[in-house]
Amino acid sequence: MKKNEEILKKKRKGSGKPEHELDMSLLTPEQQEFLKREEKIDRINERMNRPVIGITYICAFLFVGLISYILHFMIVEKDQVISNAANTRLDRYAANVIRGDIMTSDGKKIATNRNGSRYYPYGKLFAHVAGYSDYSKAGIELVGNYYLLESHANPFERMVHTLREEKNMGDTVISTLNYELQEAAYDAMSGADGAVVAMEPDTGKILAMVSKPDFDPNDIDEVWKEANTNPDSSMLLNRASQGLYPPGSTFKLLTTLSFMRQKPFGFMTYSYDCEKKEEIFNGVSVHCYGRKTHGEEDLSLALANSCNQAYADIGTKLNVRKWRETMEEFLFNKSLPYTDASAVSRFLLDAKSDKGYIPQTAFGQGDTLISPLHNAMITATIANGGLMMKPYLIDSVENYKGSRIRKFSPSSYDTLMTSKEVEILTSYMRRVVTEGTAAPYFSGAEYEAAGKTGTAEYENGAHDYSWFVGFASLEQPEIVVSVIVEQSDVNGVKASAVARRIFDTYYSLEGH
Repeated sequence: MKKNEEILKKKRKGSGKPEHELDMSLLTPEQQEFLKREEKIDRINERMNRPVIGITYICAFLFVGLISYILHFMIVEKDQVISNAANTRLDRYAANVIRGDIMTSDGKKIATNRNGSRYYPYGKLFAHVAGYSDYSKAGIELVGNYYLLESHANPFERMVHTLREEKNMGDTVISTLNYELQEAAYDAMSGADGAVVAMEPDTGKILAMVSKPDFDPNDIDEVWKEANTNPDSSMLLNRASQGLYPPGSTFKLLTTLSFMRQKPFGFMTYSYDCEKKEEIFNGVSVHCYGRKTHGEEDLSLALANSCNQAYADIGTKLNVRKWRETMEEFLFNKSLPYTDASAVSRFLLDAKSDKGYIPQTAFGQGDTLISPLHNAMITATIANGGLMMKPYLIDSVENYKGSRIRKFSPSSYDTLMTSKEVEILTSYMRRVVTEGTAAPYFSGAEYEAAGKTGTAEYENGAHDYSWFVGFASLEQPEIVVSVIVEQSDVNGVKASAVARRIFDTYYSLEGH
């Protein structure tokens, strides 16, 4: 037995010779049989060890995945989960903390407490964007819920309050909103229903957000009762982020981009003669707004004149599958990267769709729907050189005495356009403002703006939506505006006029 062990040792570890040089002829039959048995055992052990090793690797992989998810949750998702209104943990915070204030970036207090209740000093002005905190939560009251119920007061002060069974003062949320821009947008709507979004293209900061019809959050008891007893009430809906509208001619920007990508040489020589008041495309009758005719147009002039017939013609030249892919790159049929409630814009056209839907889709009618916030994000992408930024509402968090606790930084979504595409689209949008459909509204402006108007018919053509999307200035875009006005044909409010007032207000602010 001892001799067999010595032989096995030589076989496995070597004795100055490589393993394969062990001379089997020098071994007795018993020793050879012994080695064969050992080799068989080794092979069996090797086969048995394989699944054990595999399971070990799987366990290690799962462990690394678990750690990665925990880190992702702590860094990316924690605040969203904690601030969810359904999170009962926050109710325990509210038992010990007085809800903090919400401020604009220019120092206006837009949500605070008075006589033990939540109070909104400016009433309807910030109704949807600041939100409310009773019954349910919305707006910044929801997005910043966790921070408003945290307290970073002096530790000694917190200890004294705890001993006295008194509540500590919650932290203050500093929003990205600008009071003067919010007021200008609100007033410019002149009582019309619709929505306004103003944002910085290079950061995603939302500077103003208005939705009408509105409500007074100080009367939330009556508002909530009305909203829950009247099925036609939509006053609590934030039309800026949750409203869906046909984009009208603002969609021509994306149709233009799709045409440029699919016809990289043909788009430069494109021309269309808009000589008839009505034309047939894919069996569908198309006319321009007011049944105007525009004559001979290249692509730039077709956009400036907002020529429906030219864009219906362009639509028939597009590969629908590639067209849809471009739209989904720009977040149609997808959730927006936005922390507050938002609707999913839709682009339903695909390769199986009836070709009769193509002409109308090309100029923003048909089944395509978009939110004002989404339209602002697309316009901001052009203004920002092709990089889409994620929109956000909270700039920083301070304790109630003004010491900063946290600062939020801009975050990008993706680069969606090339610099050449941006350059061409910007020049086309500039022409809309200087000699096209928006020119009457921007005459005499001391800044250079670029944009696109839109008119979308609804209720079988009985009423019009008025759209404007655009940015200023041209060389260094600083502000993007997206405006939708409902029943513009009745109330006389035009989106371009609303946008002009917001731009004028922005460039009148200190530092501009």
